[in-house]
Amino acid sequence: MQPVKIVDLFAGPGGVDVAAETLGVPTVGIEWDADACATRRAAGLGTVQGDVRQFGPADFLDADVLAGGPPCQTFTVAGSGAGRKALDDVLGFVERMISRDDREAIADDLAKLDDERTGLVLEPLRWILEAIDVRKKPYEAIVLEQVPAVLPVWEAYARALRDEGYSVDHGILHTEAYGIPQTRKRAVLIARKGEHDVKLPAPTHRTYRKGVPRDAGNAALAPWRTMGEVVERGTSFEVISNYGTGGDPKLRGRRSSSQPSATVTGKIFRNRIVSLDGAELHRFDYSEAGRLQTFPADYPWSGRDVGQQIGNAVPPRLAVHVLSAAFGWNPPSEALLARLDQWHRPATQTVPSSDGQVLVKA
Repeated sequence: MQPVKIVDLFAGPGGVDVAAETLGVPTVGIEWDADACATRRAAGLGTVQGDVRQFGPADFLDADVLAGGPPCQTFTVAGSGAGRKALDDVLGFVERMISRDDREAIADDLAKLDDERTGLVLEPLRWILEAIDVRKKPYEAIVLEQVPAVLPVWEAYARALRDEGYSVDHGILHTEAYGIPQTRKRAVLIARKGEHDVKLPAPTHRTYRKGVPRDAGNAALAPWRTMGEVVERGTSFEVISNYGTGGDPKLRGRRSSSQPSATVTGKIFRNRIVSLDGAELHRFDYSEAGRLQTFPADYPWSGRDVGQQIGNAVPPRLAVHVLSAAFGWNPPSEALLARLDQWHRPATQTVPSSDGQVLVKA
């Protein structure tokens, strides 16, 4: 398929949009966070600052692809009682939505949840169903991603989408298996309308395993990429992280520049960086942290809390692979992926709403 435009829900600073624009597909992203919107605007990305729940497919009539990474803080701790209950609540709402229960009743019940964020993971499904039932123009392709704890929700989405005539695949992807210099797992769903054999993208690189050399494993796959390949400091270094340690120095994570980064989080700028002889080096700057997520080196990070923006983002290189698979395209070449090294600002665009008002001017 040849997409016309992607509407990206919970778009953040632009991970999916950077990938799409690199592939030559126009985008518009909806994002409520003012700081992420500042970055998006500095990058020239089509942006609607607002709550996804206040919009719908009728506001973006030319968009034929839906993408989204909804927040899911309430059940990322699936081992706790609260996390399991939140997940069960969401799965119950999915069943009600696909059986076309009364929309107002569903909205009223969502408003009664202990944490309103629980219902945000249902927003892509609302958009999908409204595109079918109200806009009368289903999305041609759908791309969704989140942390692994969301996989049961994507499985429920997949059942619904197949009933609506989509070919679907979903699963857990390891970012380093696609050339991202970082170990990170993402639950991904892709779907395309019609009788297709949609498949998640095949790995291009080996999966990182502690203590296993880069050149070990499947010879058909490239070695995983290291931090040192994208963060050039002229010397080897080690990153020392307090993330997940509870302040216990014995539990501090350590990765050398000859390894992939650990998962980049909003706390990335707290990580210490030392040379191999123990000397303190300057901590990651915006460009370096962004490069670990495969954003262009010159991406114009703006606003406050840039660490959180970077940590929350979809790695653009992974998104290029996922979008290509969703569209039925060949896997991206290294020459195409190399375009992610430098940002190419999109042309100025406007996006009219269904009532003729301009929603976006990038």
